[in-house]
Amino acid sequence: MRLIYRHFPLTKIHPYALKAAVAAEAAGSQGKFWEMHDKLYQNQEKLTVNDLRKYAQELGLDMERFDKDLDSPQLEEKVLQDKADGLKAGVKGTPVFFINGTYISGNQPFEKFKEMIEAELAMS
Repeated sequence: MRLIYRHFPLTKIHPYALKAAVAAEAAGSQGKFWEMHDKLYQNQEKLTVNDLRKYAQELGLDMERFDKDLDSPQLEEKVLQDKADGLKAGVKGTPVFFINGTYISGNQPFEKFKEMIEAELAMS
């Protein structure tokens, strides 16, 4: 079993979503992806570059490296490729989950995930 996270920035709704996703990747290059991810979700209305830099500082990131990564065409391309892959898989919004190929859209209770994962594990 493995967990794979893919970005799907909804830039028409959230103009800073792409840069925020890149910020998560930039933090990830310093081992703080999930910590940045959590900050971004807790502060969805505050995602300007200045806000992203503030969150990086709060996480104790190397700011020179973070700033360089935040402007990285490679990290932006990774995020855009994640979105392209999602579109090919039929994703239209977030959140979306796939459990062994089964498409699950929207927030779901923990128990639903637990049941589905346990059923998949029982079949393997």
